[in-house]
Amino acid sequence: MYTRFLTGNTISAVPQISTVWTWQDFWETIKVRWSVGRMNYSIEPGIYATGNPDGNSPVFVTANFKLTFDHVRRAITGMDAWLLVLDTKGINVWCAAGKGTFSTKELTRQIHRVELEKIVNHRKVIVPQLGAVGVSAHETRENTGFHVIYGPVRAEDIPEFMKAGMKATAKMRVVSFTIWDRLKLVPVEMAMSMKYLLLAMSVFLILSGLNSKGYSIDLAYHDGLRSVFILLVAYVTGCGITPALLPWVPFRRFALKGLLTGWLAGLILAYFQLLGHRILEINAWLLIMGSISSFLSMTFTGTSTFTSLSGVQKEMKTAVPMQIIMASSGVVTWIISKFITI
Repeated sequence: MYTRFLTGNTISAVPQISTVWTWQDFWETIKVRWSVGRMNYSIEPGIYATGNPDGNSPVFVTANFKLTFDHVRRAITGMDAWLLVLDTKGINVWCAAGKGTFSTKELTRQIHRVELEKIVNHRKVIVPQLGAVGVSAHETRENTGFHVIYGPVRAEDIPEFMKAGMKATAKMRVVSFTIWDRLKLVPVEMAMSMKYLLLAMSVFLILSGLNSKGYSIDLAYHDGLRSVFILLVAYVTGCGITPALLPWVPFRRFALKGLLTGWLAGLILAYFQLLGHRILEINAWLLIMGSISSFLSMTFTGTSTFTSLSGVQKEMKTAVPMQIIMASSGVVTWIISKFITI
């Protein structure tokens, strides 16, 4: 379906999109939240129409990551508007702005490519605030003649933003990162590291059969399942519990936050004698759990508003070597504990 308009003596057409999500949109959203097809979840860059827009209708700029596109089109339900989609290589606005794909150059390119000056009478484009780091208002105006208006942080605030005459309130400018925002990102983090968890579980399941008398299938089954459970707890602690409790866990560095929650989870398991009965084995598991939780929590810095790129890079330089040392020491200690009774 297309929206048709007259430019000079030529009738042009722009793809018409619905602002209502279908069951397929909801299903695809669930899948992409679990990182299924996430790297290919994009739409064709260009200009789209919602409602029955004309030359006076607003132009909203967004990324071609389909989840972002879907949230924006749903937010402008009931509006007659144009949606200018930039080629961000399937990356959301915030990340794309940092990587340089949601940029002045790309905005300029798309404005010229779709001949936006022939579609609208005004010379205004509304750019999401999270894309401001990549889009220069004065350069865009010099290159295209279009004036950039920075919209709200969240797409859901667009209706109020428009009612206020394209004026953002102080609340619309605040970048929040609530517990619900963090929990929505947890499935992706869990899915990305799932294969490593399954590999670690398989290795520990096999090695659990080792003992001073050789190898025991019964021991592999009994201790192996316990090892799998312990690794799962460390995994959930690092990927889920730490991000959920992020503001309340002490320390600024995510690696330390994860280390603390990993050790607390380990101590709880130790209290219920789930880490074993020998001091050497208990210490080994605390090292392993701490390192796993610390590393997985640290990877969450890439999706958090709590840190900067330079801060993440600085943290990783010191944290990763320590995590490797802890994990290696823990695994070696755990293997040794299989042969002695301390």
